[in-house]
Amino acid sequence: MITSHQVVFLLLDFAVVIVLAKSLGALARRLDQPAVIGEILAGVLLGPTLLGDPVAGALVPTDVRPLLTVLADLGVILFMYQVGVEFDRRALRGRGGTVSAVALASIVVPFGTGALLALRLTDHQPHGEKMTFVLFMGTAMSITAFPVLARILTDRAMLHSDVGRLALAAAAVGDAVAWALLAVVVAMAGAGGGQWKVLLLIPYAAALLYIGRPLLRRLLTAGGDRAAHRRPAITMAGLLLSSALTEWMGLHFLFGAFLFGVAMPEAQDRRLREDTANGLAGVAGLLLPVYFVIAGIRVDLSGVGSADLGELGLILAVAMGGKFLGVFTAARLGGVDARESATLALLMNTRGLTELIVLTVGLGLGLLDTGLYSLMVVMAVVTTALAGPLLRILHPRPRRREDPGRQALETGANGVPGPPPARP
Repeated sequence: MITSHQVVFLLLDFAVVIVLAKSLGALARRLDQPAVIGEILAGVLLGPTLLGDPVAGALVPTDVRPLLTVLADLGVILFMYQVGVEFDRRALRGRGGTVSAVALASIVVPFGTGALLALRLTDHQPHGEKMTFVLFMGTAMSITAFPVLARILTDRAMLHSDVGRLALAAAAVGDAVAWALLAVVVAMAGAGGGQWKVLLLIPYAAALLYIGRPLLRRLLTAGGDRAAHRRPAITMAGLLLSSALTEWMGLHFLFGAFLFGVAMPEAQDRRLREDTANGLAGVAGLLLPVYFVIAGIRVDLSGVGSADLGELGLILAVAMGGKFLGVFTAARLGGVDARESATLALLMNTRGLTELIVLTVGLGLGLLDTGLYSLMVVMAVVTTALAGPLLRILHPRPRRREDPGRQALETGANGVPGPPPARP
């Protein structure tokens, strides 16, 4: 039962998190960085790195953090739904081979380099089984932050470019494989059972697209404009159900949210899409920063020494080098020119949100201690922060066109894609 003390601190901390995350997120944007960078730093400011454990625990009590996490998870679900709604599958026709090659390379090469790194770190890290730790580190290095990647592409008006579509598709495929690998790690660590359920993902996705989409179209169009008020409720119910199903399968709820967004009917009536997206995008923009702040609070860099800095440098080199080499090589072999291949490799190096989820799992399983977790979070922040400056060189921001649909997409709350224009 939730106590009055928890309710008071939940409301107060939620208010503090929103103000601090929005403020630092806006500052990050002014520096041409994704808002997520400022939001993670907001969590670090509230955590033990600067304030120490007693003060951080008083500001955000440990018994309140799980409640904040629930709100944060809801924000992630809504955001991934928006990304799925905007995902244009038709743009990938004729490029399936390139997408598959890039996605595979973005997993295999970083996984191998991450596993080699784990062999070096394994002697002084607290973990149960050496093989489990090696697999976990390989998986962690393989991650591309699908939601953060979508936000970067949106912010830089690249979401509808060839390289943007290719990056988003390859990240979606690659992360699906990475989540399957994580499910194996969880099973090996003894924290999960029935991992056969992961095999249900493919038939579930097919059923959602070929059975769920016509059903959604019928439900959302029944009653015409008079039933417009029902559309957000129907959408929200289906979204939560889809998220729960993929979580039950042993993957993560964000894939259920993304798949449900992809399955939304491609209605000719633009108002249908706006009715089911406008309100949800606003809520997502309010709740999503909470996740980044909670992840930042867990970071403790107060005890980092010279040896840890050397370890951090090695982690950064392995993370960035393995992902860049794998993606760039696969893209070039797939016929993509050198500049676009480098841009794609840079985009796939963003880790952010998805990496934080994986690291939190590793921390909970005891595969990471607070020190290594903190260094890995720094790696996720640095690889994401480098995207902005390097993209200015490789892929200068195009001049904006006066397109109301594109403007709505690019200026969604907190970087969440707004309702897209109707597809022809």
